Amino acid sequence: MKNILAVFSLLLLFNCNDKKDNVKYLSASSGNINTISVVVDNLLWENNVGEAVREVLAAPAKGLPTEEPMFSLKQIPTQVFTGFVTRGRTILKIEKTDASASGIEIKEDVYAKPQTVVIVRGKTNQEIINVFNENSAKIIDAFTKREVAEKLRRINKSLLKDEKMEDALGFTIDIPSVYKIAKADGDFFWLRKALQPNKTMDLMFYSYPLDSIRKSDSTVVDIINMRDKMIKNIPTEDDMVMQTEKAYAPSIYNAIVDNKPAFETRGIWEIADDKIPMGGPFINYAIEDKVNNRYLVAEGYVYAPSLDKREYVFELESIIKSIKIK
Repeated sequence: MKNILAVFSLLLLFNCNDKKDNVKYLSASSGNINTISVVVDNLLWENNVGEAVREVLAAPAKGLPTEEPMFSLKQIPTQVFTGFVTRGRTILKIEKTDASASGIEIKEDVYAKPQTVVIVRGKTNQEIINVFNENSAKIIDAFTKREVAEKLRRINKSLLKDEKMEDALGFTIDIPSVYKIAKADGDFFWLRKALQPNKTMDLMFYSYPLDSIRKSDSTVVDIINMRDKMIKNIPTEDDMVMQTEKAYAPSIYNAIVDNKPAFETRGIWEIADDKIPMGGPFINYAIEDKVNNRYLVAEGYVYAPSLDKREYVFELESIIKSIKIK
């Protein structure tokens, strides 16, 4: 009996060692938010393949007053894609292949963790371009989700204690402690984060009945009308009026927040005073909450003249996407 137990123990030990040998230990991924490593041969990058990639991934980000790319792109020649350069958090690999394996593949945690790797394959330049363009929405979505998750991971290191707001509006959200609640009035909350002197990032939260928005061509009109009504709750100096800029038509998109349908509206806000030129981008989510017969509205806006605003708006977007309705 003792001999049998000894043999069993040895087999168990060898089996455990085999499993340990097969475990793949991955380094932590790295890189700036919204920067994609594009692994592609120089000739492809410099011709129509690279142009197609840049047209999609470096297209102007939505809803900003000045042109900024959706993603920053960093090209890495295929032959030098080894070692630490493989640890980028978001990687696009372009592969020209003689085989019939053209198409797209999305992988997680290949060389580092967390990481999203998108591989686009084709036999010719045109086939690569076709595959890339046909799957561009899927590619953008994969990279955006990875970057939102990374932003939230960084945010979660120090969170604001906002139980009063969460209880009043019936949701939870991850907001960095650097934001401060500037106004709490019933179920309207306004939060601020100072960037530099006279530069801020702001958040607003409120709700209104489901029947306040018509699901038609008038949807964006209803959202903006309600927005302009609610932002009157924000105190301004010298009775200045904050409003949605009329000369810049807001854009509206269908979105998902907390697995619920939402309207995502991007546009420009302004102070209605010709003598005081103030304004900046905003992003507004009206989240459909059928259980509570309402839209929960979360909005972020930026005032940062002379500064690039892509990363500020992305931070606000990431915070909002952490919402969980109770």
